[in-house]
Amino acid sequence: MAGFGGLFSSDMAIDLGTANTLVYVKGRGIILNEPSVVAFHVKDGRKQVLAVGEDAKLMLGRTPGSIEAIRPMREGVIADFDVAEEMIKYFIRKVHKRTTFTKPKIIVCVPHGATPVEKRAIRQSVLSAGARRAGLIAEPIAAAIGAGMPITDPTGSMVVDIGGGTTEVAVLSLGDIVYARSVRVGGDRMDDAIINYLRRQQNILIGEATAERIKTSIGSARMPDDGRGAVMHIRGRDLLNGVPKEIEINQAQIAEALAEPVQQICEAVMTALEATPPDLAADIVDRGVMLTGGGALLGELDLALREQTGLGISVADESLNCVALGTGKALEYEKQLRHVIDYES
Repeated sequence: MAGFGGLFSSDMAIDLGTANTLVYVKGRGIILNEPSVVAFHVKDGRKQVLAVGEDAKLMLGRTPGSIEAIRPMREGVIADFDVAEEMIKYFIRKVHKRTTFTKPKIIVCVPHGATPVEKRAIRQSVLSAGARRAGLIAEPIAAAIGAGMPITDPTGSMVVDIGGGTTEVAVLSLGDIVYARSVRVGGDRMDDAIINYLRRQQNILIGEATAERIKTSIGSARMPDDGRGAVMHIRGRDLLNGVPKEIEINQAQIAEALAEPVQQICEAVMTALEATPPDLAADIVDRGVMLTGGGALLGELDLALREQTGLGISVADESLNCVALGTGKALEYEKQLRHVIDYES
């Protein structure tokens, strides 16, 4: 009977990210990956959801007064409770098309640095969105499982998960966290750094969407060898005379703009290495460090970290999906990974 129940099971794992939300359905893999954005219409003080995900993301920074587009997750935790709940509900419904009698069991990953209050908020949102049970798993553990690291072995593995809102650095052994640090710097902080740099240096104001495009196209963690690198044309508002204009920017400028967030990530890794017990540190020298998360795709970030630490740094294969895949695996192999999933509180 168990197999038959599993056939219709709609248990899910959700990677509730600052930038994107991914949903993994048991036995089917990742079947939804959308931006964590909700757009709503404000009428007489009441909010009506207009769009969620992809459609809502197109509205960011372009809405009229009556419509608001927001990202309910900030720095890996829920910033706007009601909107987050609507978003989770929408994603669950989108995945869970047919109405079954069972409410799904849902595992969500949370940043290691989340406070008990923030954890309770996430759990509460998932339960009110229609889950039967809500389990929480620490993001670094999920990322390491998703990257295929042998975390249940008695050897040290180090994972650096760079998300939209937070960077989690963790040393894992025997299936649990030995040391972890969560710093609130990630993809968003990089976008802000680009916006601020262009405002100061070029007197041009750009929006978040443009900043993200610059980061993914020519963003780099190191200065290009020729001191210039690739170039790109961007449009924004000239701050001197207030009209829109187009300018050319190069990779060296963006590398300079990103120097601070990259430095903060390097420091978090160094701090973690200093706090690691010596035997586990020896394992890390042996096996290197695994980068996961969208931020791991920043150009030459692995080289920048290698220069700082002298360790072998590798980027996970599906770095964007690591956390969701790992959370999904925790759902599939719940018995073996029971100790890392927290159903309490």
